[in-house]
Order: sequence, then structure tokens, then C-alpha cells
Amino acid sequence: MARRGEQNTARGNGATRKGRAEKKARQPSVWLGRTLILVGAVSVLALSARGYLSLAARPVERITVTGSLEHTQAQAVKDMVQPALAGGFLRADLALMQAQLEGLPWIFAATVRRQWPGTLAIHVEEQRPIARWGDDGFLNHAGEVFHSASAQAVGALPLLAGPEGSASGMMATYRRLVELLAPLDLTVERLTRDGRGELAATLGGGTQLLFGERDFLERVQRFAVLYKAELAQRFGEVERVDLRYATGAAVAFSEASQVAGL
Repeated sequence: MARRGEQNTARGNGATRKGRAEKKARQPSVWLGRTLILVGAVSVLALSARGYLSLAARPVERITVTGSLEHTQAQAVKDMVQPALAGGFLRADLALMQAQLEGLPWIFAATVRRQWPGTLAIHVEEQRPIARWGDDGFLNHAGEVFHSASAQAVGALPLLAGPEGSASGMMATYRRLVELLAPLDLTVERLTRDGRGELAATLGGGTQLLFGERDFLERVQRFAVLYKAELAQRFGEVERVDLRYATGAAVAFSEASQVAGL
């Protein structure tokens, strides 16, 4: 019995030694596999980095400019963004280019984006001037002031003027006045507010309307009633309508019409 136990023990020890040997034999293959995976991963990262650097250094091959341009040349837009393209296609600072383009006098908004593989696409929206503002400024469709060195850049526009910071309010007042006078077939050529807040308008044909500093809508409506009732037939002779009264208005006719009436 003792011999059988010794034999079993010997067999057990042999099996243990065999398992250890097999484990030792497997260890190099496991480490080899891990090493190959690590090397592969590093190679992929290196290739990716090399590809990125190569693409980043790639120059912009083409610049496209879209949008309705009347006051800005497409070539001027391209020239403006050229310095920002020195770093290559991927390194080009799109936000900087957009800010520079929107700093041009006649550019209201600009978008800049990449088109693969090497095109820079620029879309611009020009200012839409609604009125002149002061001597060299314009009011755009958003009621914002912009300036242009060329006062002759656009055709005939109404002139608005007022204290600093009043541009948006003046644009709103102008639009409301145009709306109220449209049924009378009267146009507005000039709208001004002086330092005291006095509002005055000059209509097409030269007639001046004095509204004062308050009750603007009520005074425009009062003028409309007076125009329909008494002034429409001889409005070409009216030089000024002063509406700065609690009720009624003072009408001044041209000297020629007064002489003719005599």
C-alpha cells in the first residue's frame, strides 16, 4: 500500500512539474502576442500622426466666394484671408477669417468652411442699406450703422440723423412714418431728431413736418386727417406743417402760392 501511495505521489509530482513546464512554455508566447499588439498600436498611431501632419501642412488649393456682391470684389475677399492660410488647410483659423471679413465696410455677415480635400468655401452677405446716417454712414436692414468712404456707393436713399446711440430708434420711427404715410402716397426723404429731442421730417417734394418731441403717432394721425380734408389738392404749395400743438396744426404755404391767391 505504501508503494502505491508513493507511486501516486510520484505521478502527482510529475503532473505538477509537467503543468509548470507547460505554463512556462506558454508565457513567452503570451508576452510575444502582447508585444506585437503594442507595436501594432504604436505603428498605427505613428502613421495617423504622420498622415495628420501631412494633411495639416497641405496648402489650400482653391478659394470659392459666393453671395450677391455689389459693393465688394470677390478678389478683395480672397486677398483678405490669404495671410490666415499660411499654416495650411487644417491650421487655417476660420474664426479669424470670418471676423476679418465682417470688418469690411460692406460685409454684413460671412461664413467660412473647409471643403475636402483642399477648398476654402466663403459665403458673404452684404449690407442692405435702408437709409443714410449722417454725413458718411448708412443704416442697414438691422438698424445698425456702418460707414463707407464712398457716399456715392448707393443710389438715392432717405437721410436719417440723430444723437449718438439713437440709430435703431430712428430707424423704427422712420419705418412707422413710412407705413402711416403710404396710404396718402407721400414719401419721406429726411427724418431728423435734434439734441432737444425734436423730431422733423421732410417729404418728397420738400414739405416739412414738425412733430416735436412727444406724441409722435397721434400727431402723424392728426396730419393725415388734415391732409385728406384740406391739403391734398394743394399740397405742392405747402411749405411746412407744424404739429407741435395740443390740437390742430399751423400750415405755412409758399410765398408764390400766397401771391397767386391774392
